[in-house]
Amino acid sequence: MTRNLVKASKFMSFVLRHKPEQIGLTLDANGWAKVGDLIDKASAHGVTLTRELIADIVATSDKQRFALDAAGGRIRANQGHSVDVELGLEPTEPPAMLFHGTAATTLAAIRAGGLKPGKRQHVHLSPDEATAIKVGQRHGQPVVLRVFAGKMWGQGAPFFCSANGVWLTPAVPPDCIEFANEPD
Repeated sequence: MTRNLVKASKFMSFVLRHKPEQIGLTLDANGWAKVGDLIDKASAHGVTLTRELIADIVATSDKQRFALDAAGGRIRANQGHSVDVELGLEPTEPPAMLFHGTAATTLAAIRAGGLKPGKRQHVHLSPDEATAIKVGQRHGQPVVLRVFAGKMWGQGAPFFCSANGVWLTPAVPPDCIEFANEPD
């Protein structure tokens, strides 16, 4: 992504996932906002967005963080919300093993209390180790945790798969985590 796309994408993540009220944007119960409203409200706050730029971000983002509705008139973040939205995802049986990328500095807390969503609505899990490594690198020295998702599902834990392939669950208890590649 070009520098302009990255800047616009970060702004969109901020307002569509965390602080829509900061620019006066309204999300519906499912997290959708009108594209025209996003453009107008962003402009009023010094950020230039166009329909073409938004469509380019949605189409080219390697993380596929956003979705446009079929008509292209509404946009939402696929997951990662700290604001209360109902994404309308159906519980789905996950693969037996999923992965979570984190930083080495968080291991003690995870050992004690498992994975928690923090300010978000769900814990985010990756379907493969490579993606989890990329996620972990954003936070420091990456560590990939193996999550026994199949075991959790069997115990009644709900799982959801977002439109961009990120697996979501409310929490992961310590006994369902394998601490495999810890640093020395």
